[in-house]
Amino acid sequence: MSGTYSLRFGKEDFKFSAAHFTVFGEDEAEALHGHNYRVSVELSGPGVDGLEFLVPVAAAKRDIRSQCAELDEKVLLPAECPHLELVQGETVTATFGQRRYEFPSSEVVLLPVANVTVEALARLFWQRLADRWGSLHDRVETLEVIVAETRGQGASYRRKL
Repeated sequence: MSGTYSLRFGKEDFKFSAAHFTVFGEDEAEALHGHNYRVSVELSGPGVDGLEFLVPVAAAKRDIRSQCAELDEKVLLPAECPHLELVQGETVTATFGQRRYEFPSSEVVLLPVANVTVEALARLFWQRLADRWGSLHDRVETLEVIVAETRGQGASYRRKL
């Protein structure tokens, strides 16, 4: 008999609070604001180990919490946005058109994305977790990460490991 196992993680503490603004184009962007993001993860694959685990659960939960902690209480800025000028030193200065923001560097995370959207955050979490869990590819085939910015609004990124 064959089948697929799925393991879902959506713990109450898989969350982070962060500020951001979304860029809509060369001349339009949201105002700086924040969200209380929630993260869920699903892994699936055809087999379990000798103790009937798809993955080491405690370590997987630690990895998810660690990724959330890196972004918690930070300002998230897109390092690859063509419409945003970033200058980093003791502070990070972000310039978009006539708007200029200055933040302490310790409170900013420059993300390797073109825009801070839930789609980009889901893909970024996926990549970071896949990098950590690559050795599980013998049991785990697919990883999906869901990031919600408000109740009822989020995005997921799903791909084979």
